[in-house]
Amino acid sequence: MPDFLTVEYAAQPLWLWTAFLSLICFLLWVDLGLLNKKDEVISPKKSAIMWSCFASLAVAFGFYIYFGYEPDPQFYNSPENLNQQAAVQFATGYLLETALAFDNIFVIGMVFTFFAVPREYQHRVLFWGILGAIVFRGIFISLGAAVVNEFTWVLFIFAAFLLYTGGKMLIPGEGPEEEELNLEKNPIFRFLKKRLRVTDEITNHNFFIRKIDPDTGKMTRYATPLLLALFMVETVDIIFAVDSVPAIFAVTRDPFIVYTSNIFAILGLRSMYFMLSAAVERFKYLKYGLAAVLVLIGIKIFWNFLLYKELHIVPYLEPHWSLMLTIALLGGAILFSLWKTSADKPHAGS
Repeated sequence: MPDFLTVEYAAQPLWLWTAFLSLICFLLWVDLGLLNKKDEVISPKKSAIMWSCFASLAVAFGFYIYFGYEPDPQFYNSPENLNQQAAVQFATGYLLETALAFDNIFVIGMVFTFFAVPREYQHRVLFWGILGAIVFRGIFISLGAAVVNEFTWVLFIFAAFLLYTGGKMLIPGEGPEEEELNLEKNPIFRFLKKRLRVTDEITNHNFFIRKIDPDTGKMTRYATPLLLALFMVETVDIIFAVDSVPAIFAVTRDPFIVYTSNIFAILGLRSMYFMLSAAVERFKYLKYGLAAVLVLIGIKIFWNFLLYKELHIVPYLEPHWSLMLTIALLGGAILFSLWKTSADKPHAGS
């Protein structure tokens, strides 16, 4: 193995980061290059199978974390059972990021509606959006890891932010599903409209086309609404990263666990969109379970880093308790949503 691949980045050798990113690139190539080469509407059944495959890969990666990963003790409370701690934190982070993706799905659906993106082209937009998310999440997580591991007190700011965000989500009428999407006033959208020539309609899956400029009579490159939709999907992911990155750092400070759990959740987001976009209203109470999880994580930071580590007045809250409570809160919210919306259907119809 070349010497440069043994150099450590964020406490892990470069070869491990390279291997992981190579795996992700291979999965994306299989997705768009083999399984979804043609423009077609992805059925809920196919998207469910795709999501199940990505989720299975996340589970398999969790087994690697448990059996083959070498955690750095500096990111963990106890030097004992490091792999068990890492695996539990990976599972908690993956579940949390997957749950946070539900709000993402709702807003992405509004973006596609605004730009009138045909369903057969939505997969292509989301594919390239995933590539951008992988890069931006890497940047955010690298910066976050550098700050958190140098200044632990920053976690208290994250905790306060999570408590505020979770509390706000618990208030009826708050959240993206109650807000009207007004892209006409979005500064990024207005900037792009002012700087780019954009066609009025979508005729194929290309982000750019060449057509005759009516003013000059020459063939000119035009952007299509698909490109604007892609930029807005990226903007949505950056906005949601403001919530998700502090949340995952509250679960684990290991940069490799933070990044890999994020990426596996993002990979499943695209498939989850086609699986759930038509039935997103069935999960209308999920946000309350997610809000409770964010509040729980915020409390856990103060519990472990202030009350336990600094003041020594409470026992340490082990990671598996966070995982169990996260599963209980999110699972309970999903089951209640399905039951409640199913019970509301006859009433709404009457």
